[in-house]
Amino acid sequence: MKRLCIALCTAAGLFAALPASAQFQKPEDAIKYRKAAYTLMANHFGRIGAMANGRAPFDAKVAAENAELLTHLAALPAAGFIAGTDKGDTRAKPEIWSEADKFKAGMTKMQDEMGKLNAAAKTGDLAQLKTAFGAAAQTCKACHDNYRKE
Repeated sequence: MKRLCIALCTAAGLFAALPASAQFQKPEDAIKYRKAAYTLMANHFGRIGAMANGRAPFDAKVAAENAELLTHLAALPAAGFIAGTDKGDTRAKPEIWSEADKFKAGMTKMQDEMGKLNAAAKTGDLAQLKTAFGAAAQTCKACHDNYRKE
């Protein structure tokens, strides 16, 4: 039942995200949307990170559930980077828009790494999870370093 609920919520979120940019009434709405998506990602990524770094006991089932969610959540933030969202309550650097192709490539790489993390988590092998987590974390860090104000 829990898996069905997760799947339905994820599917609903993805379907809602596809036309999301058309749904934003104001740039502030898009900024809130992407921040919410990143908050969810940070929460689930942090749960896996705690296990990968030994701060929490390894639970293969919990790791797999969180990694599965991350593969879907990773697609959401991009919809919130629309025209006019470079100003306001945001830590997004202007380079997101001036280097749009590089930024999009970074978003795609992050999504790919989340897919690899999901595959590793499904094995139930902590060593594989640690390796995939490290690669995903590096991808996130690279984007933060280049495109996020402190």
